[in-house]
Amino acid sequence: MKNIGLFFGSFNPIHLGHLAVAEFFAQNTSLEEVWLVVSPQSPFKEKNTLMENHHRLAMVQLAIDNKSNLRACAEEFDLPSPNYTIDTLNHLKKRYPQYKFTLLLGQDNIMHFDRWKAYRQILEQFQLYVYPRTQSDKIPESLLNHSNIVYFKASLLNVSATEIRNALKNKKSLDDLLPQKIQDYLRKFNLYN
Repeated sequence: MKNIGLFFGSFNPIHLGHLAVAEFFAQNTSLEEVWLVVSPQSPFKEKNTLMENHHRLAMVQLAIDNKSNLRACAEEFDLPSPNYTIDTLNHLKKRYPQYKFTLLLGQDNIMHFDRWKAYRQILEQFQLYVYPRTQSDKIPESLLNHSNIVYFKASLLNVSATEIRNALKNKKSLDDLLPQKIQDYLRKFNLYN
C-alpha cells in the first residue's frame, strides 16, 4: 500500500520553508509521495489575509512542478468549511482506499493537538510525523511517547508567511524566502501590494 504524507497548509504563499519540509519527508522517510494540501480556511486562522484559493494552489503547483514525489492537493476546496483535518482525512481515506495516509505536522501544532476536532480518532487511525519548529512550547506528555507519533530531527528553514507578506509590502528582497517562480507570480498578479 502506497504511503502518502499529507502536509496541510494555507500556503499563503508557499515558501522555501514549506518546500524544505515536504522534500525532507519525501526523501528521508518511507513516504512515497508528499501531498501539499492547500486549505481554504483553517479554523485557527483569520481569513482577511488569505489569498484566493486558486492563487495559492497555482503557486504550490508552480513551486513543485519539477518534483515527481510532491503533489498539490485541492481536495479541501470541495469540502464544507471550516475545514477540520479529521473530515479531510476521512474523505481522502474513502476516495483513495489504495493509499495509507500519514499526517505531517510542525512541532508547534502538536503542542495544541488536543484542541483539534476528533484528535483521538486521528491518533488512532493515522500515523503522525512531526518536524521541529523553533518557536514551540513543551510537548504534552501524552503525545511525547505515543506509538503513532514519530518525531524527526532536522534543520529546516524557519520562514513565516507573515514575514514574507511584510517583505513584499516593503519591497524587500525575497530571494532567501521564496522560489523565483513564486516571486514572479506574486508580482504578476500584484498580490500583497
